[in-house]
Amino acid sequence: MKLPVMLALLAATPAMAQDKPVLTVYAGESITSEWGPGPKIEEGFEAFCNCDLRFVTGDELSRVLMEGERTEADIVFGLNTDVTARARASGLFAPHGQDTSGLSLPVEWTDDIFLPYNWGETAFVYDETRLQNPPASFAELLEAPDDLKIVIQDPRSSVSGLALLLWVKSVYGDQAPDAWAKLAPKVLTVTKGWSESYGMFTEGEADMVLSYTTSPAYHIEAEGDATKKAAIFPEGHYLMAEVAAQLRTTDQPELAQAFMDWILTPEFQATIPLANWSLPAKLPQDDWPQVMRDLPRPEKTLFYSETEAEALRQPALDEWLRAFSG
Repeated sequence: MKLPVMLALLAATPAMAQDKPVLTVYAGESITSEWGPGPKIEEGFEAFCNCDLRFVTGDELSRVLMEGERTEADIVFGLNTDVTARARASGLFAPHGQDTSGLSLPVEWTDDIFLPYNWGETAFVYDETRLQNPPASFAELLEAPDDLKIVIQDPRSSVSGLALLLWVKSVYGDQAPDAWAKLAPKVLTVTKGWSESYGMFTEGEADMVLSYTTSPAYHIEAEGDATKKAAIFPEGHYLMAEVAAQLRTTDQPELAQAFMDWILTPEFQATIPLANWSLPAKLPQDDWPQVMRDLPRPEKTLFYSETEAEALRQPALDEWLRAFSG
């Protein structure tokens, strides 16, 4: 059932406020925080669904896998393609029912379970007032003096940290251990999540931080600060697409489907760039905010399918652990 029909049905359902159906969405802290897209998503969907959208914050995948068919989640929001193989193997998720042929991602998308709502590429972000000659390539980064201070995220607890593992693997292949050996002395610290790393960077404790090519847009748009830049490397940058999926076990199947139908609408997609500070999955570039259109983009996008990512995850993690165990 498509969105207009579903919304008409939902809107026609008489209910007092306390009787509104609840859509439970598991999402990470970066989604639900006041500076994330969660508040706008909640406000936008509740405006026409005659329901109560409730976010449950935490490690969404670990929680739903632990709960299994007893989970209270109707939707899981904020996964990425580096972990969807494990999610898919659980058998807990249902098809999204959307036409993905017109997405604006730089890679083809044919997944019928996990629906992308945004995308971006990993990058090292720097402040040009503190680092006037940033590395112009991944090779230059590895050969930079060891007093260059970089903060990154732990791949065992952070999706951006995991993306860095796959980025290094996609650029250096079998030479990835050597790359990590060169990078490790420059890493000031490894944080559990992105927010802690980025906070250290903005406080001036580090020269560069692992983040995204779109991160400077926040500083430009929200702070009027154009000094934060993403170092663009000719070797390419690793793609991260965030996805949503509905649970097969949901007790609100029509409401969950309505939410999935809503994700690719222009109304939803328009909230992404300036709330999630990433690129919308289905919005023509001409409709992006000017600040996003003005950002430099990598000429080469690197990407592993979920099967490839899952196969590489543990070997790449072992290489990373060896480099940082000294």
